[in-house]
Formats: sequence, structure tokens, C-alpha cells
Amino acid sequence: MSLEKKVGAALFEVIDPELGINIMDLGLIYGITVDVENNVKIIMTLTTPGCPMHDSIRNGVKHRINQIEDIGDIDISLVWEPAWTPAKISDRGKEMLGFG
Repeated sequence: MSLEKKVGAALFEVIDPELGINIMDLGLIYGITVDVENNVKIIMTLTTPGCPMHDSIRNGVKHRINQIEDIGDIDISLVWEPAWTPAKISDRGKEMLGFG
């Protein structure tokens, strides 16, 4: 499995504490890249710009990625465009939230 896929799989274990759903199924991760030196760049958003769990989620992402062997530096870019909407939630996430 590529390091990029390992990072993606690991992010399924980072839970949004308010919604109780992982950030991948919520559609909060917009991009994952790993360079030749195994440095990881995550482009992500939150459900709202004023999300009170901002630091908790960001720290959870960094902590979980750091647990993967051979990871270099981790850069997390928080973006607001495109804005997150419930349409970004995966089908599995919708089922977990009771919308399925």
C-alpha cells in the first residue's frame, strides 16, 4: 500500500467529536499528497469556519499521521473554498448519521 493510501486509511480513524463520524466520511479531506521525502500535505476543511473543535480535529489528524512509519513532515492546510456542505458526506457517513 502506498504511503498516500496509508495516510488516507489512517484518517478514517480521526473522528469529528461533535458529529461522531470520521473526517473522511464527512468529506472534510480535500487532498492528500506525499512527496519523495515522505512529507505529507493535507488539504482539509471543517464543517464551519467557527468550528469549536478546530484544534482538536487538526491535532487528531497530525497525531494519527505521525503514527505511520516513515512519515516526514506534516503540513495541514485548512481551506474554506470550496465550502463544505452536507453533500460532501459519503453514503456510509449519511447512514452513520441516520440519513441513509
